[in-house]
Amino acid sequence: MRESVVAAGAIIAALLCSLSPASAADPIDPALQQAIDSPSRTPKSVARDPARHPAEELTFLGLRPDQSVVEIWPEGGYWTEILAPYLRANGKLYAAIGDGKQAAAIHAKFDAAPALYDRVSVTELSAREGQVAPDGSADLVLTFRNLHNWLKAGYADSALAAFYRALKPGGILGIEEHRARPDKPQDPQALSGYVREDYTIALAQKAGFELVAGSEINANPKDTTDWPKGVWTLPPTFALGEVDRDKYQAIGEADNFVLKFRKPAQ
Repeated sequence: MRESVVAAGAIIAALLCSLSPASAADPIDPALQQAIDSPSRTPKSVARDPARHPAEELTFLGLRPDQSVVEIWPEGGYWTEILAPYLRANGKLYAAIGDGKQAAAIHAKFDAAPALYDRVSVTELSAREGQVAPDGSADLVLTFRNLHNWLKAGYADSALAAFYRALKPGGILGIEEHRARPDKPQDPQALSGYVREDYTIALAQKAGFELVAGSEINANPKDTTDWPKGVWTLPPTFALGEVDRDKYQAIGEADNFVLKFRKPAQ
């Protein structure tokens, strides 16, 4: 399968060039901006907004307040802090968590603020479980910087299949991921945390998705991807601790692509 995915790279690269990028003129829903500006968000999350561009990215992916949305692996809750209040009145949010420490942390976060999170439905995505929402119920499935984990664990294909099942016909899958260099072979386990953009597109297309558009909102040309501890060398993880910390702080968070896919209408 790896060979077939890589072989498709040239075709996919050409397709990417033909896509319309996210427009800087796309209007931001005032209610979304209100959720982003809310004092209920943690200072740690707010500090990352300049690198993550939440308003622009969620607008590019087509988020609306009346949608049924699945957030995959919310971990610390950066995106959940925005999505939960935004969708609370008229939409629906599913948080598809992993297992172990990740599950305990997000449950603790939800339990500590029921006024924000009491309407979030918790599901699971793991090697053993893949119903992230009822089949055919979701308008939008969102995953941020997670694909490398599923490649490492060996269930990226089943994860994408789970997203496909959860989405309505015509529903949207948004994938953000650390971008590997296109001139180097893709490590099938993505142990550095980086995944080639064309490789990601081929995996999603194999699962049945159609590529709609790509956005460079989270691109970072300073990220050369060749770090001693992979992507975790860079902020916010700083895997080397204080070693060259100022250097990595100046580089900033990783170079990330954002891709928008559609489940074909039936």
